[in-house]
This record gives sequence, structure tokens and C-alpha cells, in this order.
Amino acid sequence: MKKGIHPENYRMVAFKDMSNNDVFITKSTADAKETIEVDGVEYPLIKLEISRTSHPYYTGKMKLVDTAGRIDKFKSKYAKFKK
Repeated sequence: MKKGIHPENYRMVAFKDMSNNDVFITKSTADAKETIEVDGVEYPLIKLEISRTSHPYYTGKMKLVDTAGRIDKFKSKYAKFKK
């Protein structure tokens, strides 16, 4: 293996699925601006829109995740055409 190509700053990071508030902790080098306390320990926080606990492929359920408000934007845009 080549030396010096892999990051050295691995640390424990909390990832939070914003669609269902599930939090899981794993090692990562991702930069985080926020922190979260889990079981009395403070971790850097990375927010996710979808994860293994909310993705339809893993859950087997079709679930609409509308974090950007796309449905509301669509309805308000085309409300003028409604009779």
C-alpha cells in the first residue's frame, strides 16, 4: 500500500437521519460544525436526509421524504390552475 494517501484523523462521529431522528455512531473523517450528546458523550454531528433506517430499499416500505418542501412548492405554484 502507498504511504500517505489515507487520512489519519479518524474519530467517532454521530450521524443523524433528519427524517426519523435516528442517530448512529461510527468512525469518520468528515468535518462537522455541530455536536450532539449521546449517552453522556459529545460527538461531532453530521446530518443526513436519508439513511439505512429510512431508505425504502432497506426498510421495504415506500416512504415519502420531503425535506425541501417540494410538494408544497408544487401545490402553491399550480394552485391558480385549480378550478
